[in-house]
Amino acid sequence: MVLLLILLPIAAGSVLFALPRGERLWSRVIGCVVAAATFALPLLDPNGGDFSARWLSRPFTASLHFSWSGFSLWLVLLLALCTFCAILATNAAQSRTMVALLLMLEGGMMGVFTARDILAFALFWDLMLIPPFFALIEWAPHRETAWRFLIYNFSGGLTLLLATAAFGILSGSTDVIGGTHQFAGSWAPWIFAGFAFAFAVKTPLWPLHTWMPNTYAELPPPFVAVISAVQSKAGLYGFIVIALPFLRSALVEWRWLLVALALVSLLYGAFVALTQTDTKRIVAYSSLSHLGLIVLAIASANPVAIQGALVYIVAHGLFSAALFLILGYLEEREETRSVLKLGGLGAVNPKLAGAFTIAALAALGLPGLAGFAGELVILTGVFRAGYFWPALIALVPIVLASAYMLRLLQDVINGPQVAALPRRPDLTVIEALAVAPLLAALLLVGIYPHALLAAVMR
Repeated sequence: MVLLLILLPIAAGSVLFALPRGERLWSRVIGCVVAAATFALPLLDPNGGDFSARWLSRPFTASLHFSWSGFSLWLVLLLALCTFCAILATNAAQSRTMVALLLMLEGGMMGVFTARDILAFALFWDLMLIPPFFALIEWAPHRETAWRFLIYNFSGGLTLLLATAAFGILSGSTDVIGGTHQFAGSWAPWIFAGFAFAFAVKTPLWPLHTWMPNTYAELPPPFVAVISAVQSKAGLYGFIVIALPFLRSALVEWRWLLVALALVSLLYGAFVALTQTDTKRIVAYSSLSHLGLIVLAIASANPVAIQGALVYIVAHGLFSAALFLILGYLEEREETRSVLKLGGLGAVNPKLAGAFTIAALAALGLPGLAGFAGELVILTGVFRAGYFWPALIALVPIVLASAYMLRLLQDVINGPQVAALPRRPDLTVIEALAVAPLLAALLLVGIYPHALLAAVMR
């Protein structure tokens, strides 16, 4: 069943390219059905659906080994949910190509999150770069954005592959994800550095983030929703399932560098978000800040902080996807992303304004929504690990998140209408269905985070 989870969206995405380019209905219907199926499959077999086949025997053993459990199960469900919502939100004029690329991206990421062999993990790590690159070529107004995305992420993939080969040769096998065997020796810090570089680029972590702002700003909102919500978590997932279990001693050796970069990401992302007037860039830089908090938790290596990181990864995925979809709806109506030209949304589009408010309040960490639980547990764990000053510094961007999110809400919902624009339609049924599952999940995780905490620690 786990192979079906990977191959079904890739096959469906490939088949969609056979449809006429201007096809608008069946591509979205097929895409939604496939995404819903990938959401249902893990629920039918939550214990794993294990598949394994020998791949290499020399110079080290490697397997095409896939399964899901605990944390990976939650990421699989998050990916399927975000893909379903993104496909439902696609613009009809772009639907065939957009849906096909989204499904192929989903299949690649399913391979990353279910791989139990590091070499298979590295294979799908590179495969999941292809759909965003072609999406940027298709829709980004600046071609260099696509090449910057590819160069940065392919460089990370190359170091990941080299580190994987070194790990396999020295340990004898790469079929190890899910185990706890510690890899030690003189090569351990260098192998960790190879993994960490790839994971830091993908997250992204300052100063390896420069591919991210333009990518998020220039891609269509449905694609950005999936990349920001789930693909950016691949690096964090790699830290948690590869670096922490097998290279903990090397991580401890490099921990202060990771702590420093995490704090810079936290502060830099928050301060830049305060200065932006482009709504998508505000959310993009806020993501840089939020993801820095998760890296801080991982660098502390404290079990409580890691639990908080797992919760916050899911929470960030939900509110990030919701925000980008809602901002896409807003851009379609007002034909601008500038907060200087937006205003009065609450009076003109109350349903859209309400959805926007819930997602933005989750992003700033309002108690009762998913973001708050993750932030609280992370800070508690980091403080318990003895990182008092990093925990104290991390409070600054958390407070700044309230400033830039409330400013965004105030300008867009309650600000004056700069231009005498005609009244735009409020959320349609399809648009509402695309964001409602994300908002409902934010509320459910915020009210009952224990369910997620219990599951991810199994």
